[in-house]
Amino acid sequence: QFAETVGLQFVPDGRGDLKKTFGPEDVFYYAYAIFHSQSYRERFAQFLACEFPRLPATSNHEFFTRLCKYGTGLVALHTMRDVNGDDVAFDVPGSNVVEQVNYITVEKEDRAKGIRRGRVYINASQYFEGISPAVWQMRIGSYQVCEKWLKDRKGRTLTHDEIEHYQRTVSALAETRTLMAQIDSLISDHGGWPLE
Repeated sequence: QFAETVGLQFVPDGRGDLKKTFGPEDVFYYAYAIFHSQSYRERFAQFLACEFPRLPATSNHEFFTRLCKYGTGLVALHTMRDVNGDDVAFDVPGSNVVEQVNYITVEKEDRAKGIRRGRVYINASQYFEGISPAVWQMRIGSYQVCEKWLKDRKGRTLTHDEIEHYQRTVSALAETRTLMAQIDSLISDHGGWPLE
C-alpha cells in the first residue's frame, strides 16, 4: 500500500535509492521525521494519548525523500553518531558532584547566533554553560531532558565520560529542535495536514 501511494518499488531489506526504490529503513526514517513534527503531535494529540500513532502516507515522491533525509539526521543525532558537544562548556574545576540542579539565563548575548544562553549549575560553583532556555525546557514525552538527566545523578560525582555525554546530549537536543522546525516548515510548504 505504501509503495502504491508513494510510487516507488519496495525492496525488502535495507534502503532503496529513493529514486525508483525504497526499503524498510526508508519507511522508518520517514516515520521518525513525521513523528517528530510538532504540528503532527498537536494535530493528533488526542489520538496519540490513547493509541499507537498512525503514519500518514504521501503520494509526493520528493516530499517523501526529503522527510527520509530529515529522519536520517534525527536518528544520527539521537544515537549520538553525529554529535559533538563543543558548544556546551564545563570549565570550572571542582568536585563534579551533582548536589542541586539550577538553570539561570546569562545576561550576555551569544553574538554569533543571536540567542540567549544559560548555565546549568550542578553545585554552588560548577556549571554547564551554553544551553539556551528553549533547549533547557525541551521535553521528550513528559520529561524535561536536560534537567532529568542531571537530577537522576544527584549525589553522584560525574565522570569525564558522563560530562561529555551530557554536553553531547544538549547539542543533540538543540539540533533536534532545528530539524523539527524544518520538518514542520517542509510539511507546511507541501500543503500541511492531511498529507497528500
